[in-house]
Amino acid sequence: MAHSDTIAFNLLFAANKLMILWMGLSLAAIIAVLIVAAVFWSYARLWIQSKTTGAGIGIFDLIRMKFRKVSPVVIVRSKIMAVQSGLDETEGLTTKALEAHYLAGGNVPLVIRSMIAARKAKIIDLDYKRATAIDLAGRNILEAVQTSVYPRVIDCPARESNRPSLDAIAKNGIQLKVRARVTVRANLDQLIGGATEETIVARVGEGIVSAIGSAPTHAHVLENPDTISKAVLSRKLDSQTAFEIVSIDIADIDVGDNIGARLQADQAEADTRVARAQAEGRRAMAVSLEQENFAMIEENRAHLVEAEAEVPKAMADAFRSGKLGIFDYYKLKNVQADTDMRESIAGSGSARRS
Repeated sequence: MAHSDTIAFNLLFAANKLMILWMGLSLAAIIAVLIVAAVFWSYARLWIQSKTTGAGIGIFDLIRMKFRKVSPVVIVRSKIMAVQSGLDETEGLTTKALEAHYLAGGNVPLVIRSMIAARKAKIIDLDYKRATAIDLAGRNILEAVQTSVYPRVIDCPARESNRPSLDAIAKNGIQLKVRARVTVRANLDQLIGGATEETIVARVGEGIVSAIGSAPTHAHVLENPDTISKAVLSRKLDSQTAFEIVSIDIADIDVGDNIGARLQADQAEADTRVARAQAEGRRAMAVSLEQENFAMIEENRAHLVEAEAEVPKAMADAFRSGKLGIFDYYKLKNVQADTDMRESIAGSGSARRS
């Protein structure tokens, strides 16, 4: 009896164990089915779109993108755009290439849209490698393609500039105020590393100023504004830039001030000041020389007084030595008095005549 009870208990325990195992497996299967259903439901719409449009992206490719931190929505929609527009994988537009560009930080939809625009235009040869290179370089590839198809107009000087016009002076000294419009087309071959619009504006402004400065008169420029455009275009100002200059149109020309006359007046005023300064210098030199002559005269008078003071001493020595007698002295005095009298008479006669 006890043995049969033991067998029954073991059978019951084994049955319970099988039931628990079966329930565990069923629960795991349900969970797995739910996970698969959730994943399928998450990517079902994208997968259906890919299959119906011929993009060729499978459900496992979508799951793999999620693990690689790639946006499946961006890749699927970009691939659908490429396929629907006729861009096939022979141009490098594979799913892996799109993922690689996305991981590199590029704008995948913008690249696809630019390639579609280039193909529709039929005048631009833009492949996937060049488009991605331009995009990773920081340029707006779609805007560049649009500018290649529809040229842009750039104001010179720019509207945000502080100066409303370009000021230049012709050879006759008349100032001209010019505003120009430059029509440019994007140059995809030099878009990477090429100069921007600011360089175009600066070069065109320099060319306009140079062309007006080379003109003989301002009237010549007013009569033939196209000479400015021709002179500027001949200088190849779009070299090493991201744009190709299509045309340069002179929008407006105004006559400014007579800078030449103003400069001549300023030069004449400066020359007058220099002449005055030189004359004042010469006058100061003359006054200085006169003062020096006065000083020299006074010095000579002092020497004369000194010499006259030596005369009595010499006469005294002559008297003591016997070289001069008293009669000789009186004769000398008479001669001196006669000389003074003659000078006095001559001075009074000249005064009466005057």
